[in-house]
Amino acid sequence: MGKNIIGDGLMFKMLVVILTVIVCGVVEVGSLSKHESKKMNSLRKQATKSIQSEDGDIIDCVSIYDQPAFDHPALRNHTIQMAPTYDPTMDKHSKKATAEKEGMGEKNSMGVKQPWRNSGSCPKETIPIRRIRKHANSVYSYGKKRPTPLLEIAQLSNSRSSHFLLKNHSKAILLAVGNNFNGAKGDIKVCNPNVEFDDEYSTSQVALLTGPYYNYEAIESGWAVNPGVYGDRQTRLFVYWTIDASHKTGCFDLTCPGFVQTSNEIALGSAIYPISTSAELPFEITMFLFRDFETNNWWVQYGESINIGYWPSELFKALKYTAETVQWGGEVYSTKLGGPPHTATGMGNGKFPDYISGDSGWVKRIRVRDNSMILKFPNFVEHYSDEYDCYDVDFIREYLDDPELYYGGPGKNWRCP
Repeated sequence: MGKNIIGDGLMFKMLVVILTVIVCGVVEVGSLSKHESKKMNSLRKQATKSIQSEDGDIIDCVSIYDQPAFDHPALRNHTIQMAPTYDPTMDKHSKKATAEKEGMGEKNSMGVKQPWRNSGSCPKETIPIRRIRKHANSVYSYGKKRPTPLLEIAQLSNSRSSHFLLKNHSKAILLAVGNNFNGAKGDIKVCNPNVEFDDEYSTSQVALLTGPYYNYEAIESGWAVNPGVYGDRQTRLFVYWTIDASHKTGCFDLTCPGFVQTSNEIALGSAIYPISTSAELPFEITMFLFRDFETNNWWVQYGESINIGYWPSELFKALKYTAETVQWGGEVYSTKLGGPPHTATGMGNGKFPDYISGDSGWVKRIRVRDNSMILKFPNFVEHYSDEYDCYDVDFIREYLDDPELYYGGPGKNWRCP
């Protein structure tokens, strides 16, 4: 009898530990500092419903009024804007915009989905939040990009009015510079590049930036393979922001206070599928970042119709009113960039640009909205690659009614040892 009581007691203790891990969504390692505890508390929100996704994620349905954004000091008295004050796809050339949107209907209807939606949905007035599973000893930096140290930035050339040439970050992009942009859009091919090490990542996105390269404000959205944030190598939908070139502010998705989500259909940081392969038709996501002129909030629209949420104007200074630069394309982060040995982390689908077969990363239907208030291809663009032997870019505009960007690469190869 005594042995049974002891065994039952051990079983009970083990059950308590397992439930604690499941409820909290975080594996505790050692003790947390006061700052870390505060951050973890801001990330753990009471769920009204939880959904077990077939890909292993747990999605918590959290009240829209209790999301992490409102832990930001600047947003304590913020009133949620439930929807944009206008349809951003409609402009002075409304007939053209409508035709373009309707022409993409079939393409988007067969497009990319999130696996968690096969297992359930979140009720109205809640938002889906991917449950965080992260060790406590990395709580402070969790969800952030790794910035270039200021000392290293000071040594970089400032001969270009851009936001690249940063150590440990390699880009292959198309950029528009010099106008006042209040929106940017693109159809991004969904890929799953190899990411060699857990502290590296590969992203493909649309980004708007303002300010000097060493202290810029930026917003981004697209897909990412980022083991350091997501704990695996699945391709996931993301948003990102910063107001100081990622030195102290900003993060992916809802991993820090800032981004206000309004949609109950999309889970930021959740996996997306299907993935494009060489043997099948390509799949894409359409991302549109635009400023609401009445509130100055920056909205993110997914797939032509779903407004995921917005970055409140209170977060920004210069970007509150305009963006100076727009970028489309890929980015790889690694401490092994430049090598040798160079990282084998890929960009795009891990292949160099190939506009003939289309078997590489690409962005199509590239659009901006400037002071003309027309959603259009930008007047002036240039393409650029930090390491063209590792990750290259090709911009095709001849013989095309709508120019296209092809980019990517394998990283380490015979040209990039």
